[in-house]
Amino acid sequence: MKNFSIQSIYNWYRNTLRHPKYRWWLILGSLAYLFSPLDISPDFIPFIGWIDDGVILTLLVSEVSQLLAQRLKSQNQEAASNDATAGEGATVNAEPIDVKAVSMN
Repeated sequence: MKNFSIQSIYNWYRNTLRHPKYRWWLILGSLAYLFSPLDISPDFIPFIGWIDDGVILTLLVSEVSQLLAQRLKSQNQEAASNDATAGEGATVNAEPIDVKAVSMN
C-alpha cells in the first residue's frame, strides 16, 4: 500500500490542477467544498472548522496564481522572441534610404 501523507495529497492536487483536462473540475470542486456546509471539520466549530477551508483556499489561490504567472511569463517571452525575430527581419530586408545632403556654410 502506498504511503498516505499530506505531501502526497498536495502533490496530487498540484499535478491535477496543472493538467488542462482536469483543471476546471478541480477549481470548481474546491470552490464547492469551500461553500458547502459539509466539511472534514464543521464550520460551526470556531477556528477548528475554518482550518480545512483555509488550507483548501490557500492551495487553490497559490496554485492558480502560479499558473497565471507562468502563463504571463511564457506569453511575454514569446512576444519578445517574436519582436526580436521581426526586428531582425526588418533590418535585413530594409531598403537603403537615399539622402541628399546640403552643405550649410
